Amino acid sequence: MVRPAGTWIVAVHAGGARIPQSRSPDAVVSPAGAVSVSDVVEDVKKSSSKWIKTQGVLFSTFAWQAGYGAFAVSESNLEAVRAYIAQQREHHRGRTFQDEFREFLERHRIAFDERYVWD
Repeated sequence: MVRPAGTWIVAVHAGGARIPQSRSPDAVVSPAGAVSVSDVVEDVKKSSSKWIKTQGVLFSTFAWQAGYGAFAVSESNLEAVRAYIAQQREHHRGRTFQDEFREFLERHRIAFDERYVWD
């Protein structure tokens, strides 16, 4: 996959990582050159999983869920996306991540099947 200049990828972890009393933040990345989104997400999951398991016994059984969503974001929308991610705990106090993610997919007319979105 070759990414157009100025395009960022937002990886949304569909169920959140399995961290006690927490939901992992989404990631905004700018992969260099011809790197597939799945390779970037795999690298992020591997390195973060390895790191978090060193953070104490509470995290020793940490595991990422199988799926994720990834969406391209233009440079002009990047700051709004970063601000949203920084405030996502607050957003999720009023509604579930699942409800918010469904609304996002519907608003952007992205077809999905509930059987394959959550694990």
